[in-house]
Amino acid sequence: MNNSENIAWESLRKELESKVGINPDLQGILFLIGVQELGKGVRSFSKEEKTDLLHIAVCRLFSQKGYYEFEGYDEEGWPHWKNIKKLPWADLMKQEEILKEQILLYFGKGLR
Repeated sequence: MNNSENIAWESLRKELESKVGINPDLQGILFLIGVQELGKGVRSFSKEEKTDLLHIAVCRLFSQKGYYEFEGYDEEGWPHWKNIKKLPWADLMKQEEILKEQILLYFGKGLR
């Protein structure tokens, strides 16, 4: 990420900190997006559900780039996504950078 994107990222973290009481890292922000996309409000989640929430967030974020497509909700109200294009995974650092860029877009803070 460039300097402007890094500033936007830290600004978003501070904004979320003021709303949720902690300065979330990447995984924490993915969890918040997953909860938002689930749409059932804040509650206790099992370990498996927390993993599912992270997956929901990643699918939602990569749908912005055309890699996933929303399929609908299951009988329990959980959203499901279909992979429609191969992900361009490079290394771990590049994955993190792409996720951060998509998070900024998700929250309306994207610079591109």
